[in-house]
Amino acid sequence: MRILVTGSAGFIGFYTAMKFVASGHEVVGIDNLNRYYDVRLKYARAAECGFTVEQLESGEMVQSAKYPNFRFIKRDISESLFLEGLFRDEKFDIVCNLAAQAGVRYSLEAPFSYIQSNIVGFLSILEACRKYPVKHLIYASSSSVYGMNREVPFRETDSTDEPVSLYAATKKADEVMAHSYSSLYGIPVTGLRFFTVYGPWGRPDMAPMLFMKAAVEGRPVKVFNNGELYRDFTYIDDIVEGISAVAEGSAPVPDSERGGAAHSIFNIGNSQPVALLDFINTLESVTGKEITKEFTEMQPGDVYQTYANTTALKERFGYSPSTPLKTGITKLYEWYSSHPSLF
Repeated sequence: MRILVTGSAGFIGFYTAMKFVASGHEVVGIDNLNRYYDVRLKYARAAECGFTVEQLESGEMVQSAKYPNFRFIKRDISESLFLEGLFRDEKFDIVCNLAAQAGVRYSLEAPFSYIQSNIVGFLSILEACRKYPVKHLIYASSSSVYGMNREVPFRETDSTDEPVSLYAATKKADEVMAHSYSSLYGIPVTGLRFFTVYGPWGRPDMAPMLFMKAAVEGRPVKVFNNGELYRDFTYIDDIVEGISAVAEGSAPVPDSERGGAAHSIFNIGNSQPVALLDFINTLESVTGKEITKEFTEMQPGDVYQTYANTTALKERFGYSPSTPLKTGITKLYEWYSSHPSLF
């Protein structure tokens, strides 16, 4: 199949693109390589895929030196005319939209970047799929859409009408936009609500990497809400196996009871929430280093807990996460220790 992966220099996009490449698909990656976090990490991920900095910065479609079935172009998905031309020329079978302005807290500082990337950018994807139809559009949503829901585990049928951050609001908007385009134009679409993804090559602004860096460097870490937080930490390999299963499986079909939309939404997580202090304790056990904790109050936009019910994804695609927390953290520590120049 011919597959487009947006956000392919990002954490999940990098792994997803490489999974498709390894499976023999023809893959095109897009990423704008923005500087939300240290761009050296994005360049390093791209280098693992066989692309040089000079290639990345050319703004042209470039060929991987390692993989004959992988090409990349540095562009922004909000560039609608470019995107439509790409769809016209490449005739994609599958589109996997993992490009987004990430981060909950940063949405308080730079709200317009979230609208531009997560809403305008996704609209460009939907329009391109409308004009140049694909067999299946898969896009990234987020567990953050559940807001402060107290009923756990979170189910896809739960209310998502009260997001507590702009980031969450943009992800909710993506789900609504996807449903409307599917209903109007018959686009088969699947949204995946990710739950706290971690692992090697992970984002440096997320708790797992922040705590790892603090442990190795002997610095204190801020523990929000005095540690009374729970997260459904999900190892990256399990996430990518789920994405691959959805891409390789059959796309949604029109549902007459939902306006004719061929639109499905699934949780994709580990279904084993971990208390933040237990996560830190596990990290201390793996690294052999004690972490000094600075307890502080809840941050605006944060949620108390995330906990995925993944029954629907398991029944539909056989999804079954298999990486225990300690195993995942050990792999993260081994990778982190072997890449000191990135941090």
